[in-house]
Amino acid sequence: MPLHHRLAEKRSKIYEPSAHIGDVFKGYDISFVTNDQGEPVTLFIGTRRPDGLIAGERYVRTIKRETASAKVRSSHWDLKGVTRR
Repeated sequence: MPLHHRLAEKRSKIYEPSAHIGDVFKGYDISFVTNDQGEPVTLFIGTRRPDGLIAGERYVRTIKRETASAKVRSSHWDLKGVTRR
């Protein structure tokens, strides 16, 4: 399942640093894991299990920054696989 373009709004926000954020998007359960700067770096999308974990797909973000700066030069999301039920 490719990432929806409207999900980009949620993926581009800055959240609490080093946090796990749960939400719902278009009927799918989603969870973000943020880095120490509050940027989402791992995304789980699918169906939330009774234990709180998500069975579905896992995406990981690669961030490239400007030299000697915290400014993001580029970033992209890669599908890393399926999480099992």
